[in-house]
Amino acid sequence: MSTMREKMLRGELYDPQDIELSLARVRARDLCQDLNATRESDAELRRRILKELLGSGGDDVWLQPPFYCDYGFNILLGKNCFFNFNCVVLDICEVKVGDFVFVGPAVQIYTAMHPMNAMLRRKQEFGKPVEIGSDVWIGGGAIINPGVRIGSRSVIGSGSVVTRDIPEGVFAAGNPCRVIRPVEEARQG
Repeated sequence: MSTMREKMLRGELYDPQDIELSLARVRARDLCQDLNATRESDAELRRRILKELLGSGGDDVWLQPPFYCDYGFNILLGKNCFFNFNCVVLDICEVKVGDFVFVGPAVQIYTAMHPMNAMLRRKQEFGKPVEIGSDVWIGGGAIINPGVRIGSRSVIGSGSVVTRDIPEGVFAAGNPCRVIRPVEEARQG
């Protein structure tokens, strides 16, 4: 028999009030609160908290508090990622982020979903993972919805609502987010 955590990670309906999951959320929220209470001069303390909170990438992510997440252990970051102020990651399923990804302020990444059936929604939820390739830039205030994949080297415009997959190497923006044009890899400066 599967645990609620196993069901959650597989994207199946599960009970979010399960004791194991409730305790895991408390752990993550306590760690986020500790992180959010740090000062800029507390770099070593921030690093320790991030290594404990995140599934991977805590050793070299540059993350500006405040930051909020559901579990933390489902956030898998590549090398040298940057998260600006006030980001939210609802990580009931895995959120895989490639190397050198820049996430603007107030970006929200969601994996959590709720059934359309009201009676089911009272006691169960499910999710879909999010995957973001390497060298992606997500502009401030963007919302990344459950199940979305963003290809490497793409740029998501500020305030966009990403509801479907975005291919590699494009600039995409809007609500709903759509491809605007290819990204030119021109040499700057």
